[in-house]
Amino acid sequence: MDNIDPNTLLETYIIPWGIKIALALIIFIVGRIVVGILVGAVEKFMERRRMDDVLVRFLSSIMRWVLLLFVVIAALSQLGVDTTSLIALLGAAGLAIGLALQGSLSNFAAGVMLIVFRPFTKGDFVEAGGAMGVIESISIFTTTMTTPDNKEVIVPNGSILSNNITNYSARDTRRVDMVFGISYEDDIRKAKEILENILANDSRVLADPAPVVALGELADSSVNFLVRPWVKAADYWAVLWDTNEAVKTRFDDEGITIPFPQMNLHLPQPEEKEAEEA
Repeated sequence: MDNIDPNTLLETYIIPWGIKIALALIIFIVGRIVVGILVGAVEKFMERRRMDDVLVRFLSSIMRWVLLLFVVIAALSQLGVDTTSLIALLGAAGLAIGLALQGSLSNFAAGVMLIVFRPFTKGDFVEAGGAMGVIESISIFTTTMTTPDNKEVIVPNGSILSNNITNYSARDTRRVDMVFGISYEDDIRKAKEILENILANDSRVLADPAPVVALGELADSSVNFLVRPWVKAADYWAVLWDTNEAVKTRFDDEGITIPFPQMNLHLPQPEEKEAEEA
């Protein structure tokens, strides 16, 4: 060490390494600033598109760390570090993590799709993933619903996206489908008039589209009327229940029978059986 020329040491080691370290620091500092600007611009773009806050924060966080990883690799490369093996190691680690979290990644991808395409939003009443209820929250991996009897159901997003989704709140109006049966001995014109009168006296039933009352089926034990009024989505259940009650009350008052399923059995009498055998 005593024989090393200071000028040689300065020119061979200190100045070149000092330049490399300075350039690496500059790359790292400038890279962080650029990453911050890019992530901020992407966040503003997603917010202007009214994307979900959870998705915005999650995607911006992933983008930030991925870009910072490239910045660190570029800085290490400036110092002369062989980054090829580092990139290969990171790729292998990413593949192993992806295989280990395959189910979670599937739910994550489904969550991103649900948030981006929005087949439903918070407050919608839906049937999806084997559950039915009001949407409370949509996160990256799961969706939380509240059932009509006030139970909380947490459904994996993968189960929702891989099955049919029925959104009962997607439209402002809904059609109430009801079937009322009367006896074959009853007057069908009178029954139809009663049903039409019940719908006409309910202010919640919309005039457009017009309600439908039609004889739909001559069943085994009854003559079935199809009753299909249109209502606002919020009035669906109330109109369904009130109409059922009103029809039963009016039919009772008017002497119209709502029959129950029945079967007539004709058994031969003993003398009839003997006559047939003779």
